[in-house]
Amino acid sequence: MPKFLEIYRCKHCGNMVEVMVGGGAELVCCGEEMHLEAEGTVDAAREKHVPVIEKTATGYKVSVGAVLHPMEAKHWIQWIELVADGVSYTKFLNPGDTPVAEFCIQASKVTAREYCNLHGHWKAEL
Repeated sequence: MPKFLEIYRCKHCGNMVEVMVGGGAELVCCGEEMHLEAEGTVDAAREKHVPVIEKTATGYKVSVGAVLHPMEAKHWIQWIELVADGVSYTKFLNPGDTPVAEFCIQASKVTAREYCNLHGHWKAEL
Protein backbone atom coordinates (compact mmCIF):
# COMPACT_ATOMS: atom_id res chain seq x y z
CA MET A 1 0.00 0.00 0.00
CA PRO A 2 1.56 3.35 -1.04
CA LYS A 3 2.65 5.69 1.76
CA PHE A 4 3.16 9.45 2.03
CA LEU A 5 6.14 10.73 -0.05
CA GLU A 6 7.08 7.32 -1.45
CA ILE A 7 8.27 7.38 -5.07
CA TYR A 8 6.92 4.84 -7.58
CA ARG A 9 8.12 4.29 -11.16
CA CYS A 10 6.68 2.38 -14.10
CA LYS A 11 9.28 -0.01 -15.50
CA HIS A 12 7.69 0.21 -18.96
CA CYS A 13 7.13 3.90 -19.74
CA GLY A 14 9.12 5.60 -16.96
CA ASN A 15 6.18 7.48 -15.41
CA MET A 16 7.08 8.47 -11.86
CA VAL A 17 4.75 9.47 -9.03
CA GLU A 18 5.24 10.77 -5.51
CA VAL A 19 2.47 9.80 -3.09
CA MET A 20 0.68 12.80 -1.59
CA VAL A 21 -1.98 10.74 0.21
CA GLY A 22 -1.61 7.00 0.70
CA GLY A 23 -4.68 5.00 -0.26
CA GLY A 24 -5.70 1.38 -0.04
CA ALA A 25 -4.85 0.33 -3.61
CA GLU A 26 -1.61 -0.36 -5.45
CA LEU A 27 -0.45 2.12 -8.08
CA VAL A 28 -0.79 0.80 -11.64
CA CYS A 29 0.67 2.01 -14.94
CA CYS A 30 0.88 0.28 -18.35
CA GLY A 31 -1.30 -2.50 -16.93
CA GLU A 32 1.15 -3.46 -14.14
CA GLU A 33 1.87 -2.40 -10.56
CA MET A 34 4.38 0.41 -10.33
CA HIS A 35 7.75 -0.26 -8.65
CA LEU A 36 8.57 1.36 -5.28
CA GLU A 37 11.88 3.22 -5.65
CA ALA A 38 13.83 2.35 -2.51
CA GLU A 39 16.11 5.11 -1.23
CA GLY A 40 19.82 4.36 -1.20
CA THR A 41 21.88 5.91 1.59
CA VAL A 42 25.42 4.55 1.02
CA ASP A 43 27.48 5.02 -2.15
CA ALA A 44 29.42 2.06 -3.47
CA ALA A 45 29.71 3.18 -7.10
CA ARG A 46 32.21 5.50 -8.76
CA GLU A 47 29.50 8.12 -9.28
CA LYS A 48 28.39 9.68 -6.03
CA HIS A 49 24.66 9.81 -5.37
CA VAL A 50 24.06 10.45 -1.68
CA PRO A 51 22.92 14.07 -1.25
CA VAL A 52 25.12 16.38 0.84
CA ILE A 53 23.11 18.83 2.96
CA GLU A 54 24.66 22.09 4.10
CA LYS A 55 22.95 24.56 6.46
CA THR A 56 23.33 28.10 5.10
CA ALA A 57 22.44 31.55 6.44
CA THR A 58 19.20 31.52 4.42
CA GLY A 59 18.26 27.83 4.51
CA TYR A 60 19.78 24.66 3.06
CA LYS A 61 22.01 23.82 0.12
CA VAL A 62 21.83 20.29 -1.31
CA SER A 63 24.60 18.97 -3.58
CA VAL A 64 24.45 15.54 -5.18
CA GLY A 65 27.63 13.81 -4.08
CA ALA A 66 30.69 15.10 -2.23
CA VAL A 67 32.17 15.18 -5.75
CA LEU A 68 29.36 16.50 -7.96
CA HIS A 69 27.46 13.88 -9.94
CA PRO A 70 27.86 13.96 -13.75
CA MET A 71 25.07 15.70 -15.64
CA GLU A 72 25.39 14.16 -19.10
CA ALA A 73 22.66 13.49 -21.67
CA LYS A 74 22.64 9.76 -20.85
CA HIS A 75 23.30 10.05 -17.09
CA TRP A 76 21.98 12.86 -14.90
CA ILE A 77 20.12 13.83 -11.74
CA GLN A 78 16.48 14.43 -12.64
CA TRP A 79 15.44 16.20 -9.44
CA ILE A 80 16.52 17.20 -5.94
CA GLU A 81 13.94 17.36 -3.16
CA LEU A 82 14.16 18.73 0.37
CA VAL A 83 11.56 17.54 2.87
CA ALA A 84 11.63 20.08 5.69
CA ASP A 85 9.39 19.55 8.73
CA GLY A 86 7.00 17.53 6.53
CA VAL A 87 6.88 20.04 3.64
CA SER A 88 8.33 19.01 0.26
CA TYR A 89 10.35 21.38 -1.97
CA THR A 90 11.64 20.18 -5.37
CA LYS A 91 14.08 21.47 -7.98
CA PHE A 92 13.95 19.74 -11.38
CA LEU A 93 17.17 19.44 -13.39
CA ASN A 94 18.27 18.77 -16.95
CA PRO A 95 21.50 17.42 -18.44
CA GLY A 96 24.14 20.14 -18.27
CA ASP A 97 22.74 21.71 -15.08
CA THR A 98 24.77 21.72 -11.88
CA PRO A 99 23.35 19.10 -9.45
CA VAL A 100 22.90 21.60 -6.62
CA ALA A 101 19.74 23.15 -5.17
CA GLU A 102 19.34 25.92 -2.62
CA PHE A 103 16.18 26.11 -0.55
CA CYS A 104 15.54 29.34 1.38
CA ILE A 105 13.56 27.86 4.25
CA GLN A 106 14.02 27.28 7.97
CA ALA A 107 13.31 23.87 9.51
CA SER A 108 14.30 21.75 12.47
CA LYS A 109 14.48 18.45 10.54
CA VAL A 110 15.38 18.00 6.87
CA THR A 111 15.77 15.08 4.50
CA ALA A 112 17.28 15.52 1.04
CA ARG A 113 16.33 13.14 -1.77
CA GLU A 114 17.39 12.94 -5.39
CA TYR A 115 16.79 10.75 -8.40
CA CYS A 116 19.46 9.59 -10.87
CA ASN A 117 18.05 8.44 -14.20
CA LEU A 118 20.37 5.38 -14.15
CA HIS A 119 20.92 4.58 -10.47
CA GLY A 120 17.62 5.52 -8.85
CA HIS A 121 16.54 7.17 -5.63
CA TRP A 122 18.93 8.39 -2.89
CA LYS A 123 18.54 10.25 0.40
CA ALA A 124 20.37 11.83 3.35
CA GLU A 125 19.13 13.41 6.58
CA LEU A 126 20.36 16.29 8.67
